[in-house]
Amino acid sequence: MSGNARVFNNIETRAVIKFFFLQDKAPKEIHAILTETLGEHAPSYATVKNWMAQFKHGAPHPGRPKTVTTRRVLNKFMS
Repeated sequence: MSGNARVFNNIETRAVIKFFFLQDKAPKEIHAILTETLGEHAPSYATVKNWMAQFKHGAPHPGRPKTVTTRRVLNKFMS
């Protein structure tokens, strides 16, 4: 395994945290697992705790935002 194989991008990290969240693991437990696996590339405990809180409240929602700005709205503000 190369050194880069243990570096997760943000989306992968969130997916792993959500996986453990769905298994009812505590933030400290998740952070310990990630630290053991990823070493210095692991997210901080605060990051894990933040994502856990967001998952608990139904966020984040990946993808495009639900609100859009139309020309009519832009014209209203520009006139």
